[in-house]
Amino acid sequence: MEGAEEELERRSKFLSGLIQSKKAAEQHDRLNVRVRASDMPLPLQNRAFRCARDHLDSMPRGKLDSKRLALALKKEFDCSYGPAWHCIVGTSFGSYVTHSLGGFLYFSIDKVYILLFKTAVEPLDHH
Repeated sequence: MEGAEEELERRSKFLSGLIQSKKAAEQHDRLNVRVRASDMPLPLQNRAFRCARDHLDSMPRGKLDSKRLALALKKEFDCSYGPAWHCIVGTSFGSYVTHSLGGFLYFSIDKVYILLFKTAVEPLDHH
């Protein structure tokens, strides 16, 4: 009987994952978001998408203020999830970064690309 319970638990987790993925895809469509690469839990991703969408919608039509958007996302994530978050926003850029586990999201919204990632903060060793 124990094997059957484990199998039921496994299937339940699988189905929950499918449902969560479908809900995420529906939200992506609504916000015009496309995930390019991610190592971030879905609730954090959704917060980033919502924050980016809200700030983009508040900007004058056709006037992207990439520094303002990057600062808004960085502040939002630093305040909510602790330091040290970094954000790069633009229409064309390359990058190569090291990030903390679970703290990386690269996505596009409209025609804007956003890289949001977290790094570990270690105190300086003063001798």
